[in-house]
Amino acid sequence: MISVEEAIALVTQHAQAKSESELVNVEQSLGKTLAANLFAPISLPSFRQSSMDGYAIHLHDSNSYTLTGEVKAGDASNPRLQSGEAIRIFTGAKVPDSANAVVIQERVKKSADKIILEIQPKIGDNIRQIGEQIAEGSTCLPKGHRINPSTIGLLQSLGLAEVQVKKSLRAAVVVTGNELVEVGQSLEEGQIYESNSAVIASALAAKGIQDISQIKIKDNLEDTISQLGDALERNDLLLISGGISVGDYDFVGKALQELKVDEIFYKVLQKPGKPLFFGKRGNTYVFALPGNPASTLTCFYIYVNLLIDLISENSDPGLLRVKLPLAADYPNPFGRALFLKAKIQNSQVHILDHQASSTMISFAQANALAYIPTDQKENPAGALIETILLPYGS
Repeated sequence: MISVEEAIALVTQHAQAKSESELVNVEQSLGKTLAANLFAPISLPSFRQSSMDGYAIHLHDSNSYTLTGEVKAGDASNPRLQSGEAIRIFTGAKVPDSANAVVIQERVKKSADKIILEIQPKIGDNIRQIGEQIAEGSTCLPKGHRINPSTIGLLQSLGLAEVQVKKSLRAAVVVTGNELVEVGQSLEEGQIYESNSAVIASALAAKGIQDISQIKIKDNLEDTISQLGDALERNDLLLISGGISVGDYDFVGKALQELKVDEIFYKVLQKPGKPLFFGKRGNTYVFALPGNPASTLTCFYIYVNLLIDLISENSDPGLLRVKLPLAADYPNPFGRALFLKAKIQNSQVHILDHQASSTMISFAQANALAYIPTDQKENPAGALIETILLPYGS
């Protein structure tokens, strides 16, 4: 059995970046990684733009200005203002070349075709200058940037319909267990609804992976070997939920041996998620995740998430980690490293109830995982602990 730190190091060591890239629709690029530096095809803004509703003016020595017209957002007109003249203007509208300031409407008194300013503006007030956000031709996003919703907005504001990203992985999600029943079917005594496939597939989709197959296998060695063998041939990443422990009906480990998957590590000194397997056959990576739902998701966030980022050459691989104080004492008598579902509130880490590996209610409420190393046995309130920020924290 190895430590968490050793397991992370081995995932990092064996991850090989994919060189292939692909052109995808910007609207379908969420979670993917830029394959090259992105250069701005236009400036943002591409014209002098009003940042407020108010009046564009040509400054002079008096606070009194003559009102000569109006420019709305989207208008292409460029009225010429003489010194002491003003036009009504709205947020986002093109500021005339001859205007050198915009005064917000709340600081203006209007009377017929005259306005009186309550303040003395300065040149450039409330005008967004050409290229103020991004200059045409400049690098606006670097290679390795992971595309988020804000990125999509930026790309579209630059007029980009497609973007070059690292080629997405093909992934298979395998769940095992005779006790599992699909949602919508009736439960018999001793059965449970299967949820891990949806959890893993959703987490993969959030990483920009769209080619995801889902496979259900009963507890049978021959079927396990056959279906895992087919999945290994067809995918870059194979995620197996359940069947990796040492029970009489846990056949995943035996099947992986039969299929000549090279074991990189098996079992990590952590809670939850001890019976975690990581291996590789050819160019296909394999994680056999513990079957308990909280264990599955914990292992995904700590190890699978990291592997995907490294393969995709994400410039910031893995989830963000910060040091924050514990809100209450939390001893660690287990002899294993702990990943605890937690909630960050008022800059403190609150360890949630329901930490069992079979329980998802605390994960649904968490926005972080609190990490307590194996040898860190006493953890008093106020102690700084490593806190891993979850991508979809509540």
